[in-house]
Amino acid sequence: MFGYPLETVYLGVLIVSGSLTLLYILLSDMIDGIFEMPDHPWFSPQLILSFFTVGSASGFLFERYTGMSSALIALISAGIAVIVVLLLHFFVFIPLRSAETSLNYSETDLEGSLAKVIVTVPSDGFGEILLQRKSGAISKPAKSMDNEEIASGTEVIIVKMENGVAVVAKHDPYYISSLHKGGYA
Repeated sequence: MFGYPLETVYLGVLIVSGSLTLLYILLSDMIDGIFEMPDHPWFSPQLILSFFTVGSASGFLFERYTGMSSALIALISAGIAVIVVLLLHFFVFIPLRSAETSLNYSETDLEGSLAKVIVTVPSDGFGEILLQRKSGAISKPAKSMDNEEIASGTEVIIVKMENGVAVVAKHDPYYISSLHKGGYA
């Protein structure tokens, strides 16, 4: 191909696509911003570069160490590359993309969440609560909604957040009279 043996062509494509893959990994945010790449999951640069890297690597190895025909080697290499790219897409890139967005939270996201009191909330002061989230545990200062003492270990519900302080009430899953969607009465 192009006057060169196929082994050399596969090796050249491997070196170029491998180098571009490494550069894209290091500079992906900047490259995406400069070239305004579309955010289509199947035509992302990392998948295309991975396809060429894996395909050329397997093609080089088959050309070098087997006696199969070049057309069969090209088909097998393309099949291997498609399988590897699909595995990368579903088991690496999709979980990474969803993990990037799931770690952030705002204080309004905490409203309505259940928490456990870890430092007793006095009737006229502040205690501390612990929330278990997917991204880990969060502790927040807390005060009682009804100005009543809430003992350590009690399960509470966050009614609202005020300047970083959780306003909480004892949680009773069977009786919610003073709490409703619009706030508290």
